[in-house]
Amino acid sequence: MFKKVLIAEDHEIANISVQKTLGELGIAEAKYVYYCDDALAWINKALSSGQPYDLLITDLVFEDDHYQQRLSDGAELIRAAKREQPSLKVIVFSAENRPAIIDKLFETLSIDGYVRKARRDAQHLRDAINAVHEDRKYLAPDLKQLIREKNSHEFSPFDVTIISLLSQGVLQKDIPIYLKQKNIKPSGLSSVEKRLNRMKEVFEFSKNEQLIAYCKDIGII
Repeated sequence: MFKKVLIAEDHEIANISVQKTLGELGIAEAKYVYYCDDALAWINKALSSGQPYDLLITDLVFEDDHYQQRLSDGAELIRAAKREQPSLKVIVFSAENRPAIIDKLFETLSIDGYVRKARRDAQHLRDAINAVHEDRKYLAPDLKQLIREKNSHEFSPFDVTIISLLSQGVLQKDIPIYLKQKNIKPSGLSSVEKRLNRMKEVFEFSKNEQLIAYCKDIGII
């Protein structure tokens, strides 16, 4: 099991919960900090002493207060920590549940595990620590389902048609006119809006333009 763990978490209740989980796993040497800058300073101090940390557990969002910080969030901390200690294992423990954000953390920052603050998060955190200690990546089951839904989305001919019309400059409110001309059903504006909203929800987009750009990138249109 990991012997030396650093926790970066600015909410005291969450901090206590993580401490309890580490204690249950028999991890005796753990340092807890509330600021990202302090976390990086302790990582560097441990490296200088020849006794580096084995694992960093960090939140993503840190609230601003009167202590001005150079590193403003968990992603910046992970990036900086990896520069100083590339071999450092990292588990993110956060309320963030958007698949696109989580995917990016694994792909661009090479994190080792992700646990969402939610029901059963203590158990999931224990599972994550055990998995990462065995050099396995870990993603909590509830998040796996969310990402599976995103990756398995299939664009129907109706989806492709309305996205193509939008990409050609047709206003959303005018799409039903084109659908009726081509005898495509459903053709009502409410059906168009519901389908666009569903696709944006799956891919976590807030604008039609983002959906259009994504579909162009993957060759849908």
